[in-house]
Amino acid sequence: MEKGSLVEFQTNGEPRLGVVDRADGKKNWIVFDQNDRGQSMHPRSFTYEFSGGPYDASDIPKILAQIEPLLDPDQLSVAWELLTEMGETTNPKELAEILFSNQSPKHCYAAHRLLDKDRMFFKQKGDRYEPRPASQVAELQHQIAVTQQKQREWENFIDRLREATTGDSKVPIEWPSLERSRLESLERFATFGDEAQNRTMAQEILAALGRLQTPQEAFNVLVRLNLWSPHENLFLRRSQAPIGFSAPVQKLAQDLLADAPPDIAQRLDLTHLKVYTIDDEATQEIDDGLSVETLANGRQKIWVHIADPTRWVTPGDPLDLEARRRATTIYLPTGMVPMFPPVLATGPMSLVQGQVCCALSFAVLLDETGGVEEFTIHTSLIKTTYRLTYDDVDEMLQLGVTAEPELAQLEHWARQRRSWRQSQGAIFIHMPETSIKVNSSSDEIQISVLEKSFSRELVAEMMILVGEVAARYAQAHSLPVLFRTQMQPELPSEEELLLVPAGPARSVAIRRCMPKSEVGLTPGRHASLGLDFYTQVTSPIRRYSDMLAHFQIKSHLLTGRLALEVPQVQEIILSLTGAVQEAIYIERQTNRYWILEYLRRNPSEYWSGLMLRWLREHEGLGVVMLEDIGVELVMTFDRGVQPGDRLMIWVNHVDPRQDVIHLSVVENGDAQQGFQ
Repeated sequence: MEKGSLVEFQTNGEPRLGVVDRADGKKNWIVFDQNDRGQSMHPRSFTYEFSGGPYDASDIPKILAQIEPLLDPDQLSVAWELLTEMGETTNPKELAEILFSNQSPKHCYAAHRLLDKDRMFFKQKGDRYEPRPASQVAELQHQIAVTQQKQREWENFIDRLREATTGDSKVPIEWPSLERSRLESLERFATFGDEAQNRTMAQEILAALGRLQTPQEAFNVLVRLNLWSPHENLFLRRSQAPIGFSAPVQKLAQDLLADAPPDIAQRLDLTHLKVYTIDDEATQEIDDGLSVETLANGRQKIWVHIADPTRWVTPGDPLDLEARRRATTIYLPTGMVPMFPPVLATGPMSLVQGQVCCALSFAVLLDETGGVEEFTIHTSLIKTTYRLTYDDVDEMLQLGVTAEPELAQLEHWARQRRSWRQSQGAIFIHMPETSIKVNSSSDEIQISVLEKSFSRELVAEMMILVGEVAARYAQAHSLPVLFRTQMQPELPSEEELLLVPAGPARSVAIRRCMPKSEVGLTPGRHASLGLDFYTQVTSPIRRYSDMLAHFQIKSHLLTGRLALEVPQVQEIILSLTGAVQEAIYIERQTNRYWILEYLRRNPSEYWSGLMLRWLREHEGLGVVMLEDIGVELVMTFDRGVQPGDRLMIWVNHVDPRQDVIHLSVVENGDAQQGFQ
């Protein structure tokens, strides 16, 4: 090595040229690059040495400019073919002669650069370069073509994505399957954040779009693409709850519609009875109906007819397993996620007005006080006479419509039942019930407090009655069903309750003392209902536990045997528990999101608030109810208040997506204006 030698070395994997200036110790040399920056280097770091010289660092830019036009990698294919035919190897100097017919220092270095960068035609062995076999070259060319094609597809995808996210079109774009899988990585990242699988792909997409690599940005992109709503339900997406039905399940439902399975022969024909179904106007799954039959001795028999989905489902079949996996219908402000395919749930499974329907009918004779005197259960055929709403029934009862005396009779027996349960220790907690509805097309939010309605109490009492009867039957015949039990609560003393103003605040004081109800195969007392035995059977289209009870009761009625043995039921309970808890969480969190969004959209409103209870009184942390919409929220009080106090409340900050809300008490002057 001499002063003025021109050498190549690598910096960050890229070749650089430098001129040797002087020795540095026993082994190293000081080398200056074209920017006149010097560094100490060992000769082993040099990857090429020019012939000729001496050179100066100022020569480097000119040399590079002369070499650049020579670096055409396509030239190597000609040399490769020639050397393959000759069966010879080569080096930079020999290759320079083949490619350029010139072995000058710059031509030799150009040949070196081509060989060093090449990964297709030659492989290095020592100081020589050997032509690769034709088959290997063909495979490498194929791999490069595939890589280039993928790169073009990626660039086209990013270009389409960029155009779609900057345009104003509201029409969703059709994405090929490959691009759809990339968009799904964005969906997972927006849903699960750093816990998302393949989040690297999502972050690469966001980086290519010049956006922050965050879940929120992924969410924003999906909204801009019209793939997601600005109010996409992440609680539902994060859950294990299935949303749509698979193609095989949908086909099975259609096949059942086209070719119904044979029904049992032992159905009691009750089509002569007048049957009322009473639901909200929007309800589509009609699973219960009511009748009153006047017997020859003048007594009145109450009939409660429950839809019989087991007409279409048998334990262990695909439809049953799908319903078991879902466990329950999930009710959301934007709509519902059904347990059964809608074509069945709202069609032949429901008690459709004017149609003959299969049912499980409970016939009950009550004594004068409202206690159950006799009951029978029947697989039946019924024909719904009237489909009524709660408002319809309230109006008919208030007007005393004589053409429908059965409604007045049902009202009478519902009152008797309520009085009887109260005498048995039932505990009634009166809290406002809130209805939250979101228009799917306009995102308009409607939140209202359901007015106290005896029609709702009537239906509730009849459903509780059936739950008692079904539980008594199951207990008497040792049927493994899901009994609901609740321990006796330790309620505050009468003196303590009188210290809390009557109304929601007092109801909350009682509610806080209520033990959680439990579900199991052992029958027992349900304290707050005032019943010795209770199970749920009235919503088999919407709750799998109810349908499980139907399987057991129906099988015992028809054959005297169980549809499912105890170990099977225990296994089902384990599978249902998590799914039901998850559904409750989804419903609760989704409702809260839309409540916060509703408050966000009404920033100038003052809300009538009722202080319900303390969470941590020493910190001023309590629960307030916004009485206008019947919603309970946590807030911090900075002045003395007590449960039952009424206040004017305003929302000073709310972020539905982050689940954050800050409430404040309106000062006196503003409060008076707010009440006006």
